[in-house]
Amino acid sequence: MQGAQKLMNVFVTRRIPGEGMRILSQCETCKVSLWDSDEPIPRSELLQRVSGAHGLLCLLSERIDAEVLDAAGPNLKVISTLSVGFDHLAIDEIKKRGIRVGYTPDVLTDATAELTVALLLATARRIPEGVEEVKNGGWRSWKSLWLCGYGLSGSTVGVIGLGRIGMAIARRLKPFGVEKLLYSGRTAKPQAAEVEGEFVPLDRLLSESDFIIVSCSLTPETQGLCNKAFFSKMKKTAIFINTSRGAVVNQEDLYEALSSGQIAAAGLDVTTPEPLPTDHPLLTLKNCVILPHIGSATYSTRGIMSELAANNLLAGLSGTGMPKELIL
Repeated sequence: MQGAQKLMNVFVTRRIPGEGMRILSQCETCKVSLWDSDEPIPRSELLQRVSGAHGLLCLLSERIDAEVLDAAGPNLKVISTLSVGFDHLAIDEIKKRGIRVGYTPDVLTDATAELTVALLLATARRIPEGVEEVKNGGWRSWKSLWLCGYGLSGSTVGVIGLGRIGMAIARRLKPFGVEKLLYSGRTAKPQAAEVEGEFVPLDRLLSESDFIIVSCSLTPETQGLCNKAFFSKMKKTAIFINTSRGAVVNQEDLYEALSSGQIAAAGLDVTTPEPLPTDHPLLTLKNCVILPHIGSATYSTRGIMSELAANNLLAGLSGTGMPKELIL
């Protein structure tokens, strides 16, 4: 009985890949409780289940704010999020309470870069439209300009945010015969030389690029960055791709740019909100390809993310260094 009283309570807000759950279940000092569903935990249930927790493992879909922290109580020592993003966490409140935070950067870089290239190609070459035409009987004969799109060979690609993921995207695009790679951000990046990247002001990137890829972090400076003025500076034949965060884009302005022919097409793996309502105007457009935030969705990547989230949590509970800690 004495030993049971010393167990630390861990609450996992959703089913996670087995790799992480095995690590948690083998911890002899933890009592693990799980919301055993693939669907998000209802808010009322979260507030109830988090009570008394020493550790919390959550996903991007759970808003961990002051109300949740209050419900958890003073025992809460660590929050581990199964994500690289942390805008769902009330960082100021968490810092004020001295709670440590673990997250999962780096491990999803390759998967997200691959998905970005796939989304770019699908959007530029109108692949979803082509699939639909085959299914609905629209494919009747060969036509010289039917379903024509845009190719990467000889093109100029602009990357907004040449961090880990931006560089991984650039590396994958170069073999397609991209002629020029431009990038913008806070500072020039030494590693850009590897892909012959040229650091330019955002306005020049927008006016010269045939493909624009957003892979920056969501910050106060980048929130709503892609707005009416942004799209008005792009070529009418340009393709816009966002796999960073939905809030970087003003979706009303994007809809206007796409529906008016201001830009050629857009591919999004992130939206605001998520999931995007099925009656959203963007979903009525043939020149807008929207995916359900699956950038990191490979079996191996999600397994590694799950392991890292579990190890971050256990390290935080034991007071040792986390493999990946968010410095608050």
